[in-house]
Amino acid sequence: MIETPRLSMRVWRHEDVAELIRVTNTPRVMEHFGGVQPAETFDAAYARMRQSLADDGFCFWILERRHDGAILGICGLKRGTVDPIMGEIEIGWRLREDCWGQGYAREAAEASLAWAWAHLACAKIFAITVPGNARSWGLMERLGMRRRRDLDFAHPNFAADHPLSAHITYEIARPGN
Repeated sequence: MIETPRLSMRVWRHEDVAELIRVTNTPRVMEHFGGVQPAETFDAAYARMRQSLADDGFCFWILERRHDGAILGICGLKRGTVDPIMGEIEIGWRLREDCWGQGYAREAAEASLAWAWAHLACAKIFAITVPGNARSWGLMERLGMRRRRDLDFAHPNFAADHPLSAHITYEIARPGN
């Protein structure tokens, strides 16, 4: 478990799936992820995160607010699953809408980066999003990540003409490199 002043970041439990669906599977939260998803999508995410933890020792962890135990969303690290970041360490986050603008995503992302630099041998960490997700790429920039236009790509989960096909890529180098 990773703890910050306001958050606990922990491994998924199966009972978290229903709460994640309730608090993050909304039109606004899922706007840049293909819209509201069926419950099976979250069950599959649970399985992937548990497998990521077993294989690599990290995942997109569950974010809990420490003072009341409320699940706020997810944040953490995983292996990239699409080119151009296939197999690289990817950082990502998704928080419930009523937590936006309160610094939770940044706090969790900074803790995830600190964990990565302390526990992994990677030289760089990547993040991806769609150009329209200004909240996400804005956080990437506030974290010190830099845009890698040469690594922007069409996401294979969307048709080439779909508005969510175009993805942008950011990276951050290990401190001192």
